[in-house]
Amino acid sequence: MKRLLVLALAAGFASLTSAQPYPTKPIKLVAPSTPGDAPDVIARLVADKLSTALGQQVVVENRPGAGGVVGSDYVAKAVPDGYTLIMGNAGSHGINAAVYSKLPYDIQRDFAPVSQVAVAPNVMVINPSVPASTVAEFIAYAKANPGKLSYASGGNGSSAHMSMELFKSMSGIDIQHVPYKGSSPALTDVVSGEVVAFIGNMPPTVPLIKAGKLRAIAVTTKSRSALMPELPTITEAGLPGFETVAWFGVLAPAGTPPEVVNRLSAEIAKIAKSPEIREKLVAMGAEPVGSTPEEFKAVIDRDIAKWKPLAQKVGIKID
Repeated sequence: MKRLLVLALAAGFASLTSAQPYPTKPIKLVAPSTPGDAPDVIARLVADKLSTALGQQVVVENRPGAGGVVGSDYVAKAVPDGYTLIMGNAGSHGINAAVYSKLPYDIQRDFAPVSQVAVAPNVMVINPSVPASTVAEFIAYAKANPGKLSYASGGNGSSAHMSMELFKSMSGIDIQHVPYKGSSPALTDVVSGEVVAFIGNMPPTVPLIKAGKLRAIAVTTKSRSALMPELPTITEAGLPGFETVAWFGVLAPAGTPPEVVNRLSAEIAKIAKSPEIREKLVAMGAEPVGSTPEEFKAVIDRDIAKWKPLAQKVGIKID
């Protein structure tokens, strides 16, 4: 009788343990970029506050490479239990679907959108040694030196790559692409003059602009940035219709329980909209969002639909 009672108590304890509310252990938030890149910076802002909100440590792990494919593949194949997430972005979970002929996963099938955290304009910067202060002057300089100049990106198929290829196509310049494993090493070489230009996210770029190490000449959105209102848009500067926008958001592997996705989404949305995080995002040139899973899914679907025909038109295909 005593043995049966012990077994019953053990079974009851096991049942209670298995029913413990999420989360019961630390969570990994993958940044598919190098430290200091926008996905990494924003992931760390979210992870710090999410740790407090959930009562479990949220650890950021950098897995850069192939324009976000390395980190995305890792998360797509992770156990869908809510303990492995990714800070996706317009490159890793939008553009890649358009430029890679064969990804090891399907962006729309293998991920569960959780919440879009922020959006940001891209900014076009050049090395200060370049004799240009405007988009028109840079185009003229590039046309006077066809094939002699190079630009950096955070990898093939990244937002920076697609933005500059669109700029090349619309302006008619001949400038060579040099891909890096993230925007931080790319920016390092723009600062040193190894390459002369870069179009990329504001968060890692703004400090270098303010320090005088890079010269900003335009933003890529339809309207000017509140952070740098003196900068014209590329459309204003002479290329009507040019627009690229960066976004950042948390995704989980497909199959993650809806209740877990919804819990994460609610907490992340609150974090993104909090005054403290809003202030920090705005200071980096980003605007907070905080969305539902359904709203974030719609953003991803629209982005993929936008980039696929553009990639075909510009002729970008990564094998």
